[in-house]
Amino acid sequence: MTKFGTAQSVRRVEDPRLLQGRGRYTDDIAPPGVLHAVVVRSPHAHARIGGIDSEAARRVPGVVGIFTAADLAAGGVGAMPCEVSLKNRDGSKNAEPPRPALAGDVAKYVGDGVALVVAETLNAARDGAAAVTVDYDVLASITDLSRATEEGEPRVWEGSARNICFDWEIGDRAATEAAFGKASHVSRIQVVNNRIVVCSMETRAAVAQYDGATGRWTLETCTQGGWLLKSHLAKVFGVDAERFHVLTPDVGGGFGMKAFPYPEHVLVCFAARRLGKAVKWTAERSEAFLSDTHGRDNISEAELALGPDGQFLALRTHIVANMGAYLSAFAPYIPTYAGTWVLPGVYQFRIAYANVIGVFTNTTPVDAYRGAGRPESNYLLERLIDAAAAEIGIDRVALRRRNMVKSSALPWTTPVGKVYDSGDFERVLDVALTKSEWAGFPARRNASLAKGKKRGIGLAYYLESTGGSPTERAEIRFSEDRFVDVFVGTQSNGQGHETAYVQLTSERLGVEAERIRIRQGDTDQIPEGGGTGGARSLYSEGQAILATTASVIEKGRKAASEALEAAAEDIAFEDGSFRIAGTDRAIEILELAAKQRAKVAAGEQATLLDSVEVAPIPAATFPNGCHIAEVEIDPQTGVVDVVRYTVADDFGRLVNPMIARGQVHGGVAQGIGQAANELTAYDRESGQLLSGSFMDYALPRADDLPDIDVEFVEIPCKTNPLGVKGAGEAGSVGSTPALINAVIDGLRDAGVTKLDMPASPERVWRALQHA
Repeated sequence: MTKFGTAQSVRRVEDPRLLQGRGRYTDDIAPPGVLHAVVVRSPHAHARIGGIDSEAARRVPGVVGIFTAADLAAGGVGAMPCEVSLKNRDGSKNAEPPRPALAGDVAKYVGDGVALVVAETLNAARDGAAAVTVDYDVLASITDLSRATEEGEPRVWEGSARNICFDWEIGDRAATEAAFGKASHVSRIQVVNNRIVVCSMETRAAVAQYDGATGRWTLETCTQGGWLLKSHLAKVFGVDAERFHVLTPDVGGGFGMKAFPYPEHVLVCFAARRLGKAVKWTAERSEAFLSDTHGRDNISEAELALGPDGQFLALRTHIVANMGAYLSAFAPYIPTYAGTWVLPGVYQFRIAYANVIGVFTNTTPVDAYRGAGRPESNYLLERLIDAAAAEIGIDRVALRRRNMVKSSALPWTTPVGKVYDSGDFERVLDVALTKSEWAGFPARRNASLAKGKKRGIGLAYYLESTGGSPTERAEIRFSEDRFVDVFVGTQSNGQGHETAYVQLTSERLGVEAERIRIRQGDTDQIPEGGGTGGARSLYSEGQAILATTASVIEKGRKAASEALEAAAEDIAFEDGSFRIAGTDRAIEILELAAKQRAKVAAGEQATLLDSVEVAPIPAATFPNGCHIAEVEIDPQTGVVDVVRYTVADDFGRLVNPMIARGQVHGGVAQGIGQAANELTAYDRESGQLLSGSFMDYALPRADDLPDIDVEFVEIPCKTNPLGVKGAGEAGSVGSTPALINAVIDGLRDAGVTKLDMPASPERVWRALQHA
């Protein structure tokens, strides 16, 4: 039996179960008599629905139900609300057109659901869906974000002039303009942050059952926390939230995309109630490309005002963010608050201003994707700094160092109101420069030139702000089989939560790791939780576990005083046992819990050790670090090879360095994917998704990725007792600017100074030809 605590690279406790095929995912769930559902989706980006003929489909053997928007309305099902609202610059509220679970009058994008077919088998449901005939009157569509706000372009929603959803700002506009007026030099840049299809390993799925006797639904589905979904469904169906029991089994990747309520959740719940049987839906991969929320998709302009010695005076940005056809749950929040909170980065800006325009298009809705606004802002800023360094002739490392917030200046309040509590940005920068052998790069470049290749090196210093619910809950129960069950309000999607929480609990209670079980994903057993997102899980749930273990120990002292017949103040707790101070009389915590439970079962008065606490989470954390990418480029073909990659990260105190390193590896892989491979392309005329499968959408593969050298610089966070900083999103935040800065560095001698993601062979080759 093993006791282990924090700061150890313990192998993940969940892995044996998953690697041996004992995981249980939503698609594995098949209640007796379960029916299968298939969504009929619009093949048009914008089309009026003249009618739906389902007669032929109803005659397909095995089809038991076909439902449209009219059926939902008749059943009292309402629209799906956005969970965020914003104030425009003029004080008005952002546009929030209704999002139906099924389109009734007009389909707004390719993949918009128009009907649900339910059958006894999946094949019958597919055949039924193919037999549904929809009368479409095709309308003009707009899928190009760069043209969507122009006069004369098609409107997605009649009430939204120029397709604008919101026009939002943060910062002091007047002071920023004044600072620019005093600048010795102004650098400007425009970048495109390309749209991403999330492509989680497990596609979305849902299984709903309805109990007519109790009026309750049980919904089993892959989420990042079922509590938001529970409350959202209650709004849509117009019932109390306790009518929904949401269960989340194992989840094969989420990356933000599985945090949100989707139309399919509504549809399977409606069909289960209507048909009186369990109803199951699982997305095909091609369906996931169309219906999962997409990520990123911004066109951003930034200006940097510099003083005579290269000091940063002010920052001004203008961001156009694609919302898609409907507002997903948190869509307006991502480019506004989430993104701009880190806009000043690690630099000594006193003044900054950001204007963000949210725009509707006839495309799949856009929402959070790993990093959620922070990668977009860091990409913009770090690209801008490199451009400024080249324009004014200052070394790009020196320019960053000159303007970094000094550790002696912390805590530092940014111009957007965030307070950085801890960090040593110059130290982390130096670690990255040393590990990457930055000083030896000229020799490596010459070696590449000798082979006919170009070589570039790029760096980006990122800063992330973690987010999420302002509280988190943990409950500890001592079970009859002598296990410690820890009930948590977060939801693992593969990050290693179970291991980290076991480490924390084992260290605090002195219980062997094998005797600790992490319980998650049940909104009945766990009445509240903040879920997983914004890299919040460890620092939020960790604080809740600390508070709950402290309550267990306090109750244990009282219980031990009863069992050992001593005063509670004389009881000490150490290494998993309660002991009368100064004596050898002691009782182990699991034995004490069993004794107390037996007393209660026998009708005696006894103090149980079970505890529950809801911890306040008063502050965000600010993980930060430096990414350095090195690339080799074939000028004849445009192929970019990432040959070296170095990261220095400050995640505060590390609970499990191995898991943290793995999180960085995954984030970097996704960042390199966006920067070098992935492009979500729509046809400008028809609005069709052209990159709708893995034949056309280039996810990074193993041979696209280098070894990723990760070094940690542990500077404890001062706003939580663990001293930790969120690590889950950081890899994706710093990687895109580092890679594109490296590519441009490699092409600069050929005259290339501008290149948007992805740096595909075609784009790089065309940039060289144009230059």
